[in-house]
Amino acid sequence: MAGKLAGKVALVTGSGQGIGKAVAVALAAEGAGVVTNNRKPGTQGGDAATVAAEIESAGGQAVPFFGSVSNFKEAQQAIQTAVASFGRIDIVVNNAGSDAPKMVWNMSEEEWDVSINSYLKSSFNCIRHATPLMREQKWGRIINTTSTAWLGAVGHCNYSAAKAGIVGLTRAVAREVGRYGITCNAYAPTAGTRFTLSEDVKAGFQKRLDSGLITRERYEELIHPPGPETVAPFVVYLCTAEAANINGQVFDVTYPNISIYSESARAKTITQENGKLLNVDELISLVPKVLLENYKNPAPPQA
Repeated sequence: MAGKLAGKVALVTGSGQGIGKAVAVALAAEGAGVVTNNRKPGTQGGDAATVAAEIESAGGQAVPFFGSVSNFKEAQQAIQTAVASFGRIDIVVNNAGSDAPKMVWNMSEEEWDVSINSYLKSSFNCIRHATPLMREQKWGRIINTTSTAWLGAVGHCNYSAAKAGIVGLTRAVAREVGRYGITCNAYAPTAGTRFTLSEDVKAGFQKRLDSGLITRERYEELIHPPGPETVAPFVVYLCTAEAANINGQVFDVTYPNISIYSESARAKTITQENGKLLNVDELISLVPKVLLENYKNPAPPQA
């Protein structure tokens, strides 16, 4: 199949349904051979095999891989499946993950580990096994999936931490691999999927609205998200030759808008001059005036 990605090979984790499926189908439509993936066959609503069959019926090339990429060895097997099936690996879209929402004081160690491993560790695993091959061929595209939750989300400290970790991972990896013709970027999608529209997730959005943590406009945006197909074109774009100099960036893709997050930078500074160390009383006076001018506590104490 001809297209912008003809001859390229992609692994899309968590691509049995939702955003992952939409991305896998879109990559194949541009000519890439695709390894689809989810943990096990027979998932209600579709799995890696049904998506691979759909791609092939449309004239594309795809093979399924069943396994959990949060497991180091199984992630390696996913990359090996791409090489064995198509001869190389050019693109990795880290999309897989599983959430376990709880308030921090109710969260178990297992619930914390579920999110960290399924999102952050799985992204590392696939990058770790793909980059040696990408370095040899001097070409690669890594697309990590973060979330607006990396800015902080109530009832999802594990998910927020994992997604913030993915931003840090993206920025670090980009600086390590860029010299080899490999790019690593991240995007935060908003799309209606089995995960984002579950009853638990919607209840969490309602709690955030009731607590004043999000606006009514943002609540309506979250409750009525666009379809997964609205996310895919931008992911495909990041995989093209034309995006070769986009590296270490974080985007938001919420139809109809595509945004880029600003680079983190020091905004304001207090300088301790002449070797003098400011004491606590001086800091009590200076910090609100200089560092926290116009600052508003996002979660102030309540009576």
